[in-house]
Amino acid sequence: MDVFEDIAARVDAALQRLRETGELAADTYGAQITVEPTRDPAHGDVATNAAMVLSKQAGMKPRDLAERIVAALAGNDDLTAEVAGPGFINIRLADTYWHGQLATLIADGDAYGRLDFGGGRKINVEYVSANPTGPMHVGHCRGAVFGDALANLLSVTGHDVTREYYINDAGAQIDMLARSAFMRYREALGETIGTIPEGLYPGDYLVPVGEKLAADHGRSLLELDESAWLPIVKQTAVEMMMALIREDLAALNVHHDVFFSETTLHAGNASRISGAIAALESQGYVYKGTLPPPKGQLPEDWEDREQILFRSTEVGDDIDRPLVKSDGAYTYFAADVAYFQDKFLRGFEETIYILGADHGGYVKRLEALARAISGGSVKLTVKLCQLVKLFRAGEPVRMSKRSGDFVTLRDVVDEVGRDVVRFMMLYRKNEAPLDFDFASVVEQSRDNPVFYVQYAHARAKSVLRNVREVFPDLIPGAGDGAETLSALTDESEIALVRRLSQYRRMLEASARAEEPHRIAFYLYELASDFHSLWNKGKDTPQLRFIHPDDRRVTEARMHLVLGVTRILAFGLGVLGVEPAEEMR
Repeated sequence: MDVFEDIAARVDAALQRLRETGELAADTYGAQITVEPTRDPAHGDVATNAAMVLSKQAGMKPRDLAERIVAALAGNDDLTAEVAGPGFINIRLADTYWHGQLATLIADGDAYGRLDFGGGRKINVEYVSANPTGPMHVGHCRGAVFGDALANLLSVTGHDVTREYYINDAGAQIDMLARSAFMRYREALGETIGTIPEGLYPGDYLVPVGEKLAADHGRSLLELDESAWLPIVKQTAVEMMMALIREDLAALNVHHDVFFSETTLHAGNASRISGAIAALESQGYVYKGTLPPPKGQLPEDWEDREQILFRSTEVGDDIDRPLVKSDGAYTYFAADVAYFQDKFLRGFEETIYILGADHGGYVKRLEALARAISGGSVKLTVKLCQLVKLFRAGEPVRMSKRSGDFVTLRDVVDEVGRDVVRFMMLYRKNEAPLDFDFASVVEQSRDNPVFYVQYAHARAKSVLRNVREVFPDLIPGAGDGAETLSALTDESEIALVRRLSQYRRMLEASARAEEPHRIAFYLYELASDFHSLWNKGKDTPQLRFIHPDDRRVTEARMHLVLGVTRILAFGLGVLGVEPAEEMR
């Protein structure tokens, strides 16, 4: 139970006492009662709106009811309460209360960093899903990190998470990849291929694919028509590109449980696609018709003739969506239908799609699809990740797989490090643009959040190592927590405990909002509080963590420092960042 849950329970107990004494009617309850941090710490630690919510039911002025609630809270010797404004109640918690919170953090160990409110809810998080036409570039990086951190966040809060990658291995771009690889195959056999034709992928990353084809098939593919060699080359090229992508993702500490191939939806004469469309048709969501031309630029799947359409406007979309073109070919969206139906049949209660900002037009159609197929039983969420602007020499670097001139994900990771990349990709909300500057992300200053947080962890770990030189038998975190921690009396120490005690509440709020960036923000604030206390110790010797002449104070502060390392490690772990043991 965190601080706010605990105080809410105490307020509820106070209200129950008022009911028992007849000062409140037995049926006086308020679902909107909250316990929140005070806006100004000078007013206390937490505040409740209980009197404001219940005053009408109670037939009392809010301040009058608040006075009675304050009186009913008086039996708690570790807090004081007072009425504020029109009837809010500000509550100040005693140092002993905060000592108890820190003791709980230490005693609970790793369990403190996990919550179980998810109740095993099955969630599918699909992220990255980049076309397998080349190495990962920095444009893929943000969605990869965000999706992975979100999956971590949901997992540590009690959800049953599946991490999924949808392999777009069908369609024109894969044919283009195969033709590009075939040119590299000819090159591997000794031909001079010259300039790669416009529209194909010229990158050198396809040279090993050509060499593999030459080693496996010799010159035999040259004797085949394109219709015969294309599927052979396509399979090898996709397999090698996916191996490259997996290596890139592993370098970023991004991993998936499932790699789902789009070609499986098209197998067997696309029976899974036709089956999914038939399921929609049985529910009245499929019809033959024509669509009016949309305003602005025409989408690729629009035709001015009769098609088979998904009646998506009945389930929240702006326009109905084509499923089968007039020539009988399935649209790309038809594969999306079959893919979502597959997720539905696998029993997921929520599906989260991590997409680039340029896929904003997909949101309503996917949400409509989920409502139609699941009957509203499955929540579908689309998280859009805005672009990352990468600066080098003051100029943004343009990226194109076809030109072969782009900055790869591995380039960035190799230059600044995996943990730096992950933290900085999460230090902005996913919907906000992000500038990534190679110089600033490795700068050793407070202005660089990843350094500042890692430095806090490394500093704290150094304190825990150094104390053994003074008290060789002192074990941080051991002993009677309440008795030991009573030596923590300075306001800076108590403020740091307050910050530590906010972690579980912040973690739950982050998971409910599906916003891992909140963890990065919190960690920076915690690091700031810790560094501030460290600096005070430099100016005021009695605030230093290690006191050779006072074991009791030292032991209490080792509890505090241990708490800092644990919360920093918990939060960094959710972000997929390895806590620094020391700074080099």
